[in-house]
Amino acid sequence: MEGYLSSQKYLITWAIGHLVSLKEPEELDERYKRWRVADLPILPEKMELKILPKTKSQFSVVKKLMNSKGVDSLICATDSGREGELIFRYIYHMAECKKPFERLWISSMTDEAIRAGFNSLKPGSHYDALYESARCRSEADWLVGMNASRAFTLRYDALLSVGRVQTPTLQILVKRRKEIDSFTTEPFYTVQADFGDYQGTWFDPAKDGDRRILQEERAKTIADKVKGQRAKVKTAQCDEKRELPPQLYDLTTLQREASGMLGFTADKTLKTAQALYEKHKLITYPRTDSRYLSRDMGPSVKKALLSLPETYSQLAALVLAQPIPQSKRIFDDTKLTDHHAIIPTGRKANISALTDDERKLFDLVARRIIAAFYPPYVYNATKVITEVNGENFVSNGTVVLQEGFKQVYKELQPKKKTKTAEESTLPPLAEGDERIVKKATVKKDQTKPPKEHTDASLLSEMEHAGRRIEDEMLREQMKGCSLGTPATRAAIIERLITVGYAKRKGRVILATDKGVRLIEAVPPEIASPETTGKWEQALEKIAQGKGDSERFMEGIRKLAAFLTKYAAQNAAEIYFEHEERKGKGKSRKVSSSINVPCPLCKEGQITENEKAFGCSNWREGCKFTIWKDCVSKIGGPVINEKLVKALLVAENGDLKGSTGVLHYRDGFITFTPKK
Repeated sequence: MEGYLSSQKYLITWAIGHLVSLKEPEELDERYKRWRVADLPILPEKMELKILPKTKSQFSVVKKLMNSKGVDSLICATDSGREGELIFRYIYHMAECKKPFERLWISSMTDEAIRAGFNSLKPGSHYDALYESARCRSEADWLVGMNASRAFTLRYDALLSVGRVQTPTLQILVKRRKEIDSFTTEPFYTVQADFGDYQGTWFDPAKDGDRRILQEERAKTIADKVKGQRAKVKTAQCDEKRELPPQLYDLTTLQREASGMLGFTADKTLKTAQALYEKHKLITYPRTDSRYLSRDMGPSVKKALLSLPETYSQLAALVLAQPIPQSKRIFDDTKLTDHHAIIPTGRKANISALTDDERKLFDLVARRIIAAFYPPYVYNATKVITEVNGENFVSNGTVVLQEGFKQVYKELQPKKKTKTAEESTLPPLAEGDERIVKKATVKKDQTKPPKEHTDASLLSEMEHAGRRIEDEMLREQMKGCSLGTPATRAAIIERLITVGYAKRKGRVILATDKGVRLIEAVPPEIASPETTGKWEQALEKIAQGKGDSERFMEGIRKLAAFLTKYAAQNAAEIYFEHEERKGKGKSRKVSSSINVPCPLCKEGQITENEKAFGCSNWREGCKFTIWKDCVSKIGGPVINEKLVKALLVAENGDLKGSTGVLHYRDGFITFTPKK
């Protein structure tokens, strides 16, 4: 039988991701195949499980082994965390297994760590609280996502996917888009003074060193005031600064740096890392949120460094020249989570067998394990204040004292044509030194809007979502709160793009019109990171045995019911393009312009979908919306394209018909029945 390994003492089998999951609504009851408001909220008394069809054969193997007469007990060796526990328990339940089981809990895959884990196996019951937390997370996502998605889809007649992680992530993109759209560019000016062997920029000491001058005339006045005048060094300060070497990679940090340095999307980084891990066996498990190694992994680090390709030997030699230092920035058992940081495995790499993307990503991981053990980057930071005729000018410069870990990344740094002011080297200067201002120039610039999000910045926002919470007390409580896990964030971003809430434009990710409208449609209870943060806090308490899972799930059921009621009764009048469902995950937009200018904003065009007429210029704030059934319930006609066109050109906005009179006033239609 395939699907397992055997030895004299053990039978070893595995899951392929999740072998078991929660049933879909239509699998619970056939009536849920049709999406109807009357069936919402869907709140099953008991959540039922199903065997996933794609991995059914492997489940059969696992079930047969679990219930084999030759097997007395089981060892759960899934990932040491919430999701690993869930995978095992779901399989155990669906296999109808009653045998006792123990838990192997390790975060390192060294021989020593595995042996130690087997020597300290604990009864599976010790992890019941962790399973309860995992089960609550799984069922809560189902109840909220399934009900909210159906409710808002039915409310707006458009395919709308809503979820506790996906929707707050979308809000981050929407908030940035609105910040950019509402941003007004303003000009400002700076004054640069040339002192001969160094330069300085004017600043205002009364405004925390602000260098911007809002009036051009004032900037020119300052330039004229100092030109050709005697300058005196007011202060000259030189401080030695140290930048510590970077820590090892977790997945999110690797994704951020691959985005910035290689232009990879988060999804591309994850898939490439998975190939390096699964196919080539060159890096350790990539779906980790830890940047630390266990203290027993010193030999693994040494082996990894010795096994790196020849191109890294010169860089690695500095680290290998002495015993691997046991720095707590790298080796700390107390900071380990489900898995340790991403490092090379110690397997000899055949670089020619890798794709270009795989080579580039392996290069980042290889350089990181070298750089982490290098000395810090040390430099002198110089700040000089020069006074001229009562005006102050600041000059900054650096002098590198020790290149340290930056030497490892020299080859990856693009060559700069010019140095920034902070990178310039200043001459030796002391208080009282004098110069003559050779020239003073005025430079015009303008304020810039916030930058669009990239994979790197969006991942960072998701990782530190707690800092976005406005309530100061709650923000402090949830400063460690994040959206998603390292393993799921890339999929969440891609999901937003797949369902049409976001799009890529080069390296940036932008919220689409549909995404903006969804955030306007849903309540803050599902769009705010506060909700996710409160969930995670409650789930963590349950995992620690300090929380009440029944109370938590009761709150989730109330939230699901609230969201369906909100969609039906309180959701704003927002225009979405209609989409018809064509199988799971596929949709087709059905909308068209009727070639009529919008009577409200005078700029957009009227567009039609299955249920309403709206304005194409909604992004600029136009709220024109006419629902086709807006008067049919009081005896009026169903509004169609012909009636809309006739109403908009009718004298005084009145249109007589056989059943009565339609009235159009300021974007609203009313109806007076014929007496």
